[in-house]
Amino acid sequence: MRIAVVSGDGLPVSGLLTVLRNVVHLGREMGVVESPITADLGYSWRPDKPACYPRGLPDSRYPDFLRVRKDTPAASDGLAAELLALREEVAAPTGRGPDWRAALDARIEAVAEPYEAYFRDWFAEEDVDWVWALNMTLSDAVPVTLALHRAAAGRWGPGRRPGGVLFWDHDLFGSYAVREHGARVYPVAPGEVTPLPGGEPGHLWAVVSDDLAKEAAGYPTSAVPTVVPNVLPTIPEGGLDARHLAFLRGIGVPPERPVVVAPVRVFRVKGVEISLALLRAVREESARRGEPAPHLLVFGSMAEDPEYAAEVRVAAAELGVADAVTFLDGVPLESHRDAGGAWRLDEIDLLRVAAATGGGVFFTPNRTDVESVGLGPALAAVAGVPCAVTGFAALRAVYGDDHRLAVVGEGERGLAEAARDFVALTAGNRSGDGEVRAALARNRRQMARFFPEEPWRRLLERMTEPLDGRPVRAAVSAPEAEA
Repeated sequence: MRIAVVSGDGLPVSGLLTVLRNVVHLGREMGVVESPITADLGYSWRPDKPACYPRGLPDSRYPDFLRVRKDTPAASDGLAAELLALREEVAAPTGRGPDWRAALDARIEAVAEPYEAYFRDWFAEEDVDWVWALNMTLSDAVPVTLALHRAAAGRWGPGRRPGGVLFWDHDLFGSYAVREHGARVYPVAPGEVTPLPGGEPGHLWAVVSDDLAKEAAGYPTSAVPTVVPNVLPTIPEGGLDARHLAFLRGIGVPPERPVVVAPVRVFRVKGVEISLALLRAVREESARRGEPAPHLLVFGSMAEDPEYAAEVRVAAAELGVADAVTFLDGVPLESHRDAGGAWRLDEIDLLRVAAATGGGVFFTPNRTDVESVGLGPALAAVAGVPCAVTGFAALRAVYGDDHRLAVVGEGERGLAEAARDFVALTAGNRSGDGEVRAALARNRRQMARFFPEEPWRRLLERMTEPLDGRPVRAAVSAPEAEA
């Protein structure tokens, strides 16, 4: 099965892409996904991510299975302003009369036309069987989604070749209450000009949780999404390898110090400032108990939201933890040495460092209504380490009531209580405390139930069935990471 990926995220470092990596690896193990796959990560239509617009970060590096395109099909001097204006327009209240709709349609059409030609040519050149459209149902770029629908209809419509588009949504309108300058970015439901899955033949629709499926049931489309939970990475057991030790030396952290990771973007709703305040509380509690003070690694790119990133750096200084936190400024999909010879570790290696040093995970959204799943606790569980987490709305719906977590409550008292619980868990894990180890082992076992691979296996088989009989190219294996 030959796959193209179209991502609405507009970022080279994203949780969407790490989950994509996990699913691609599963498909390659099953022998149904061919490599390499080509991808457009949305750089050219997301000017709200100015550091990446229109071709991504210049030093981004991708694994061998992923060939990222950096085309600008509709490049023009006024395109960025128009894309932002259209995003705002389609999120505004609808039903404002035929003249408004006609003018809006004409503006959408002007952008959609070159993207339709781009998608059509790309899919033909790569002989694509299926397009995986990640978070393209959201209204970040309605003209591009419309173009994708049209190009797909021309390639996979009635009487044409098998295949189509898998719309794979990790977020939908009502449950993704991101705000910019105090205003909600997305409407609570799709508007009248928002293309939805189900409008063309060859559409499949997958969402990552039951709650998203319930939300989608109220959308004006006949399509019914399938719930396919995220596929989690496998974290190898064992101590620190040479690359891990070299990485720690490079950031000035001794291997005896516990490492805590915050696997989030430096984006306002992700609550990095809460992780910093929690770090201070955990370090104070560690000193009180005679435990080693942890060092925090924050995953996200500092260029995504420079205003917020500056606030985070100020907060680190004011909290007195600036020397105890490293902002990784983006985590690659695959570990590698950069141009200067320093190791850049991927999510799997960073979780392995946290596990080997007796650390943990912080996951602290500062809003309750922006996480449809929230993978921080899951990543901690598969790594076998404790997690401190704020109480976002989906937490217990996804992880249940008996998943052992250090939950951050309100105010300084909430931070102190979470710090005591987290330090007790990390200290117990390092010392081999039976009750703590049993709780973390139970967390890990629960992941097979909360994030089973079987729904993705069934979906991949479903996409492959119409293609039976066509020769399959051998998958390209990624080289082993250098030790």
